[in-house]
Amino acid sequence: MTTTSRESYADSTKGIWALGIGMFAGVMLLMLGTFQAVQGLAAILNDKVYVTGIDYVYQFDLTTWGWIHMIVGLVAVATGVGLFFEQGWARITGIVLAGISALVNFMFIPYYPIWSLTLIAFAIAVVWALCSLLRNE
Repeated sequence: MTTTSRESYADSTKGIWALGIGMFAGVMLLMLGTFQAVQGLAAILNDKVYVTGIDYVYQFDLTTWGWIHMIVGLVAVATGVGLFFEQGWARITGIVLAGISALVNFMFIPYYPIWSLTLIAFAIAVVWALCSLLRNE
C-alpha cells in the first residue's frame, strides 16, 4: 500500500509539473509572438522607427523585416493558444518557431539590439520549457 501511494503521489506531482511547464511555455510563446508582431507592425507602419549602421549583412528594407516579424509573431501567438488547449502539434511547432524567432531576432540586432536580445531570451525560455515538457512525458 505504501508503494502504491508513493507511485500515485509521484504521478500526480509529475502531472502538476507538466501542467505548470506547459502553461509557462504557452504564456512565454504568447508574449514572444505578441511582442514580435508589434515589432513587425512598427516596422511596417513607419520605416523610420529603426535605424542601422552602414553595410549590414542582413540588411533588408524595414518593411520586409516588418512582415517577417509580423508573420512569425502571429504564428507564434496561434501556437501559444494551441499550447493552452494542449494540442500535440503545438509543442513541436513551438520549439521550431522559437528557434526561428531567435534567428530572426539575431539578424535584427543591429536595428534594435536590446529588444532583439530580450526576444532571444524569451525564445530560449520557450525552447527550454517545451523540451522539458516533451522529456517529462
